[in-house]
Amino acid sequence: MFRISRLPTAVLANASKCRRLATASSQLPEQSHGHLPTSQSPITPKLQFFNSVMEDGKQIPTYRVLDGTGKVIEGAQMPEIDEELARRIYQNMVKLPIIDTLLYNVQRQGKISFYMTAHGEEAAVTGSAAALAGDDEILGQYREMGALLWRGFSYDEVMAQCFGNCEDNSTKGKQMPVHFGSRKYHYHTISSPLATQIPQAAGVAFALKRDPARRGRNCAVVYFGEGAASEGDFHAGMLLASTIPTPTLFIARNNGFAISTPASEQYHGDGIAARGPGYGIHTIRVDGNDVLAVLAAVREGRRLCIEEGRGVLVEAMTYRVGHHSTSDDSFAYRPRQEVEDRKRIDNPIARFRLFLESQGWWNAEQEESYKAEVKKEIMQAFKRHENLPRAELKEMFTDVYGGEEPWNIKEQREELSGLLKKYGSTWEPWKTELKKYRGEGKELLGA
Repeated sequence: MFRISRLPTAVLANASKCRRLATASSQLPEQSHGHLPTSQSPITPKLQFFNSVMEDGKQIPTYRVLDGTGKVIEGAQMPEIDEELARRIYQNMVKLPIIDTLLYNVQRQGKISFYMTAHGEEAAVTGSAAALAGDDEILGQYREMGALLWRGFSYDEVMAQCFGNCEDNSTKGKQMPVHFGSRKYHYHTISSPLATQIPQAAGVAFALKRDPARRGRNCAVVYFGEGAASEGDFHAGMLLASTIPTPTLFIARNNGFAISTPASEQYHGDGIAARGPGYGIHTIRVDGNDVLAVLAAVREGRRLCIEEGRGVLVEAMTYRVGHHSTSDDSFAYRPRQEVEDRKRIDNPIARFRLFLESQGWWNAEQEESYKAEVKKEIMQAFKRHENLPRAELKEMFTDVYGGEEPWNIKEQREELSGLLKKYGSTWEPWKTELKKYRGEGKELLGA
C-alpha cells in the first residue's frame, strides 16, 4: 500500500509581472515575524501572489502504472492484484462497450427514449468500483453502469430499466433510461439534474458517520464529470465533506467535455484536482485510462476517507470517445479524426488486455470466446425485455413520497380513475396506449 500525502505548499508568485499572476521559485517566508493568531500562517513582509498548488507553478502530476502498451512503467507503485481479480476487472470492462453499442442502436431504432455510453471511460469506472467495498454507498452520474455490473447487476436488470417495463425494479418505469438505482447494491437512484448527487453524497456520508454499525467501515462514493464540478453543488458537497467532516470519496471523471464545452473552456486553473487543497482534503490525479492506477488510487483514497472520516478527491483523466448522449452529435464540436486517434492510441481496454497477455492471464482465444458469450447473453436479455409490458398504471402513484400517502396523490389517482372510466374503452388513442401497460389500467377502475 502507498500513502497519498497532501500536495506541497502553494508556490509564491512574482508580483512584479505586468497584469498577470506569474509563479516564482517556492520559498518559505521568514519565521522571524511570527504567525497569525490561531493560525500557522507565517507572517511575511513581502508582497507575493500565488496561483499554483505545486512548486514553481508546475501542473499536478498524474499517477500511472501502465504505459500505452500495457507495460508497467519504471518505479510504478503497483496495487495488489492476482489473476482472478485482474480477469474479472477486464471482463467487466469488456461488457460495457457491447451493452453500449446495442442500446445506442436500439435508441436510434426508437425502442427506447434515450441512452448514454461509457465509451472510453471503462477503466475509470470499473477500476474504481473494484477498489470499493460492496456496501459502500454509490451516488453515480450517468456513466457508471459498470459499477453496478461489478456488484452483480444483471443484463436483465439493465434492459428492464432502459425499457421501463414491468420488471424494472430500479424505478418502476418512472425514470429515463440509464438512470439506475438499486437498494440491494447500495447504488442510489441517478438524478438527471447536473451535480445534485455531490452534496447528497456528503449527506449520505454524514449518515454513515452517525451510524455506529457503519462508522469507520463504509464511505459514500460520488461520481461526476468535470462539467458538474462547475456547478455550485460541487463546492457545497466539498465544503460539507471537509468541514463536518464526512467520509466522502469524490471521483471526478475528467473526460474532456461537458456536453459540447471542452475542458479548456471550463476552468483556467489546473483541472479539478487543484480545488482539493482549497478544501483541505487529500487529493490525487490519476490516469483514468489505466485501470491499475485507478484501482490503486481509489483503494488508498477509500482508506484515507474511512480512517480519517473526511473527504478525499480523485481526478481521473480520461477521454469521452462516444457522443455525450443520443441527443448529441459530438462531431459538431470536435474533429472525427481526434476521436479515432484516441480510440487507437489510448484505449483503456486494449491497454489492460496487453498487460494481461504479458502475464499469461489472457489470450486471443479467450477474448473471442468471452465476447461471443457476452453478446449472446445480452441479446437474449434484450429480446426478452423489448416485448414486456410496462408496469401497472397504478405504479405511477407509488413510491413518490415516503410515509403516509399525501392527499394530492390520492386526488390524482381518483382523477385518472374517472378519466379511464370515461375514455379508456371508447377513445382509440387511450385504448392503444393502455395496451402497453400490464393490466391495461383496469386496476384503477375501482379506485
